[in-house]
Amino acid sequence: MKNFDRIPSNAPDTPLLDQVRIPQQMREFDNDQLLQLADELREYMLYVVGQTGGHFGAGLGVVELTIALHYVFQTPEDRLVWDVGHQAYPHKILTARRDRILSLRQRDGLSGFPSREESPFDTFGVGHSSTSISAALGMAMASKLKGEDRKHVAIIGDGAMTAGMAFEALNHTAGSGADMLVVLNDNNMSISENVGALSTYFSRIWASKLYNQIRREGQKVLSKVPPASEFIRRTEEHMKGMVSPGTFFEEMGFNYIGPMDGHNLKSLVDTLQNLRELKEPVLLHVITEKGRGFTPAEEDPIGYHALAKIDPAPMSASDKSKLPPKLPKYQDIFGQWLCDMAAQDERLVAITPAMREGSGMVEFSRAYPERYVDVAIAEQHAVTLAAGMACEGIKPVVAIYSTFLQRAYDQLIHDVALQNLDVLFALDRAGLVGEDGASHAGAYDISYLRCIPNMLVMTPSDENECRQLLTTGYEHEGPAAVRYPRGTGPGAMIESELSPLPIGKGVVKREGSRVAILAFGTVLADCQIVADNLDLTLVDMRFAKPLDEELLVRLSSTHSRFVTVEENAIAGGAGSAVAEFISDSELPIDLTHLGLPDRFQEQATRTELLAEAGLNSESIQSKIKQLLQ
Repeated sequence: MKNFDRIPSNAPDTPLLDQVRIPQQMREFDNDQLLQLADELREYMLYVVGQTGGHFGAGLGVVELTIALHYVFQTPEDRLVWDVGHQAYPHKILTARRDRILSLRQRDGLSGFPSREESPFDTFGVGHSSTSISAALGMAMASKLKGEDRKHVAIIGDGAMTAGMAFEALNHTAGSGADMLVVLNDNNMSISENVGALSTYFSRIWASKLYNQIRREGQKVLSKVPPASEFIRRTEEHMKGMVSPGTFFEEMGFNYIGPMDGHNLKSLVDTLQNLRELKEPVLLHVITEKGRGFTPAEEDPIGYHALAKIDPAPMSASDKSKLPPKLPKYQDIFGQWLCDMAAQDERLVAITPAMREGSGMVEFSRAYPERYVDVAIAEQHAVTLAAGMACEGIKPVVAIYSTFLQRAYDQLIHDVALQNLDVLFALDRAGLVGEDGASHAGAYDISYLRCIPNMLVMTPSDENECRQLLTTGYEHEGPAAVRYPRGTGPGAMIESELSPLPIGKGVVKREGSRVAILAFGTVLADCQIVADNLDLTLVDMRFAKPLDEELLVRLSSTHSRFVTVEENAIAGGAGSAVAEFISDSELPIDLTHLGLPDRFQEQATRTELLAEAGLNSESIQSKIKQLLQ
């Protein structure tokens, strides 16, 4: 295997990869050609991500595994189901999409995740983790019902295995007796000592036709003598447990194979060819290295989880010095607030479901390690854990992406809100997220939060207000949520004090006539331009729940129309809350809603998506002008 130290700026020479448009075309390659193909695929992937940006380390780690799976299984007739999809770029390149791969994560281009609409090789659309085993099991059961003979393979990472959904699926799979293979892609270095000659030797034995024929025939004979059958089963489990961590999976009913080197292409192919003949639930445990083959990513797998697009003409030091200082991201605002509040209140505990870096919690985790809790990819557990802490007088702050809180909705309602527990939710990535597409967009949190009793729902318009509303939610006795977007804000001056705002009170930013724009969140900046241009009243509502009803009543007497603007789905959103209040109060005023459309917006830049949704200043102004005619 070649090791690369830099990302190529020009497309590399890939003679073997050029011959592979679909996996069938590589199935005649010999072992040496497969090894060369792996090198070419890895180098080409480095080039592609350098051009487009995107998830990086995970794909480099599964190059050999991807080749082996497509080499052995008759895809797409056999079903490969990728978990999360971070590791699916090599899969896309090998499955008739190389000619479009440079459109990755761009408007009208390829998705950054597997997509059923994009290719028959993408058997299940993903974006959130820990879904692959459930989906593959559903496919396997459907194939059995229809009398179809095909294989079903779920490829799941060790991080995704922490979610309860994955264990629920494992439990059902074993009990169903489904013809299914689960590939556990393990890049956790803590068990790397299990990779070596001995474990590879046992992996080959356990996957061999001879071993499994003896195993099956022995089970048939011994099934008539239950005590002997149980003794043999236990003996087999403990023999495997001596050299591998597979006893747990065997207890669940899987035939466990591994761990084995996930970068040894020949061993992978040999093992998968044997496993293809088995008609039972099998778990193959492979050890891979995140960022494999690219030295900087091997040394810093967290930092190289994803990359921004590489600038082909980097700026000189003198040019960089002329740039204005970088604005802090909202996640940085939250991270600083967290440290400041923790210094002030020793009851604060911060919880994250495996998003420390993305949520801006690195500094907090170092400064307050005993008050930092990473539960791994387990959003449901994170929320109920916070509820349990709140019962004992701790002040938990759950830092979670808006799209991921959807996964813990039952816990949010029944374990937190129903008991009116004192939990603050810091909702990062609220609204549109750009290139990560529909699966990661936080388009629904106002809608799904404001219908829950006891919830306080806040929508800060800038960095300072975000800090103030985080303090407001923290000091509020009961469940509260602050939603803020990905990226930077308008550059508001940030106050050092931790000052709460009066709950349920908006602020008039500009007095005008005819129309009052009611802005919820960071759309305020674009609304300010429109209000100035058209001489309209502008209100920073701040709270989606409770609404500033007193302010709405006052404004309804001096304006002919309200225009609500939010970066959330119109259906059930903040505008809907205003409509409900107007209806209940019988206020004599017209109302227009602007927000995200009733459809999933696919990947594009955030600027493009906002324009498409009619939420940039030009679109908002055009719409209001039409209303004023």
